Amino acid sequence: MTDYKAIVGKGIKVVTTNLDNAEGEGQIWFNSVTGEFKDIVNVKGYSTGGNLLNSVSQHAGAGLQTAALSAFGRLGGPNAARTASEEYNGSGWSSGGNASTARWDVASGGPQTSAIFYGGYGPSTRHNSTEEYNGTSFSGGGNLPEARNAMGSARLAGETAGLGSGGNPGSGNVANTVEYNGTSWSEVNAMPYSNNYAGGGGTQTSAMSFGGFTTAVTTNSVQYDGTNWTATPSLNTARESVQGAGASSEDGIMMGGYTPASPSYLTLTEAYDGTSWSAQPTLPTAVTFAGQAGTSSSAAVTFGGNSPSVLSSTFEFNSSTNVITGASWATGGAIPDSKRDGGIGSVGTQTAGLAFGGEPVVAETYEYDGSSWTDTANMGTGRRSGASFGPQTAAGTAGGNTSAGDSPSTVYETYDGSSWSEGPDLGTGRNNVAGAGTTTASLAFGGAGPGSTVKNETEEYNGSSWSEQNNLNAGRTLMAGCGTQTAAVGFGGSTTSPGPYTVVGNTEHYDGTSWTTSNAMSEGRGTLGAAGTQTAALAIAGNPDFNNPPANTNICEIYNGTSWASTASMANPTAGFRGTGGTTSSAYAAGGFDSSGNNTGRTEEFTGESSALNVVTVSTS
Repeated sequence: MTDYKAIVGKGIKVVTTNLDNAEGEGQIWFNSVTGEFKDIVNVKGYSTGGNLLNSVSQHAGAGLQTAALSAFGRLGGPNAARTASEEYNGSGWSSGGNASTARWDVASGGPQTSAIFYGGYGPSTRHNSTEEYNGTSFSGGGNLPEARNAMGSARLAGETAGLGSGGNPGSGNVANTVEYNGTSWSEVNAMPYSNNYAGGGGTQTSAMSFGGFTTAVTTNSVQYDGTNWTATPSLNTARESVQGAGASSEDGIMMGGYTPASPSYLTLTEAYDGTSWSAQPTLPTAVTFAGQAGTSSSAAVTFGGNSPSVLSSTFEFNSSTNVITGASWATGGAIPDSKRDGGIGSVGTQTAGLAFGGEPVVAETYEYDGSSWTDTANMGTGRRSGASFGPQTAAGTAGGNTSAGDSPSTVYETYDGSSWSEGPDLGTGRNNVAGAGTTTASLAFGGAGPGSTVKNETEEYNGSSWSEQNNLNAGRTLMAGCGTQTAAVGFGGSTTSPGPYTVVGNTEHYDGTSWTTSNAMSEGRGTLGAAGTQTAALAIAGNPDFNNPPANTNICEIYNGTSWASTASMANPTAGFRGTGGTTSSAYAAGGFDSSGNNTGRTEEFTGESSALNVVTVSTS
């Protein structure tokens, strides 16, 4: 009989709950509750990360899977080159510094805080310039010996040890290879063949180049040891414009790409282990001309690109014992009547939500159970655009418009799960006011008073009366808020009203006494939804441009108490929500108006990114 303990050095444990990662590694156990043998198994596959802030292709990527960088590229139009960069933290994207020269097909490498970008094309010329990024800003480096675009590059080779190969100087493909020492570029031994649009990975002294276009799309794969190039086993499928990453000449990954054959845009993924290329789980979406980053074939990320439309998607490739499920939005039950502007704040949860009031001005109230909405008691005073507070069974709303047009109110009402009752009035009448807290510890801030005048006033409610507190640093209307009375966060909105509006991404914290400024959202917007707390908030869609309506967005951002990053986008661009709430792991957004300006009763439900051990049942047969 085989002795399991003698072979692996561990006995089979008997437990009543499954083991965690540290305990379960290399361990088979018996779950006495389920009567099954269990083990943790490595799994390979893609998960979805937060979308880029902009849809972009032919851009450059650098960094790690958990600290990536996207820079330069095309935003869709023939000459729509960008100078902007975006930074990835392993979950979502935020704005980085701006480069000096807009271009695409730029070669790149290095970590997020010490990256290098060189060559490229656009809008009508090839470039030989180099730009270095320190995690905050770009600065100029030494020029390439000649202008080239579509070069291959070593993804981990950064500011002091860059590597570029192949490309097109305007006269066709070349085999030239160049190295960067932090100051200047020098020609070294050329590749075995001329090539462009190849994938690459590794460092200046241990690099790979694979795929690309020679006289046709190719399966070629070569490695570089810091002096010479040598052939390695070929790819299984010829392609160009691929997403490539890897740690060294012995470890690479190629994701997607393009081939003239059908289908032309590819989902195929291959990994190199130092001996051969092998097929891996495929990309969720066929993509080419994307950015890419990563340290190995076990931890890579690809973002943006063409499919053939320009994308903002982010896909992470992992080989680990954890199954990662990306954040996502899913369709929920529709509110029976279509209204908007029912409250700009956070009320309830994904399984216990509340929507009330709306435009045109109504008093209807609906409760959400995570599946469907139920009509319940009307408010005493119909309204729209009031501040909102609390959970489903102890909710409140203050201010808002109580009739059509500009009619800012001071009325405060609370809901106990079955009926509404009126409480003490706000001190300052206003609409489009943000709220946070509960019905016994409420906070109302910002908004617009008579004549649509922007307000910076803050008021607190203690369960008996409202009192004036320190003002916002930047008065705003149409902003959002969440958190508690002593730990609130307010974001977005417009600093001017009536139009023309100045929509901003400003973020402020309230500590129960005063407001302090924090980092702004990547995209300013108003009439957005909110969920969460001061240190874990969700900014949901909204309108970034009231001067040219409708201009709704579906972009959502997540906040960690210090900075914002993108997360999964809603399926539908929406603004003026009637009800939003929950947490950064489970939220909902309902009602509002669509991109045509029409009211909608749609509900979408948000589930945050999660990670779980890949525990499997071991067969005893």
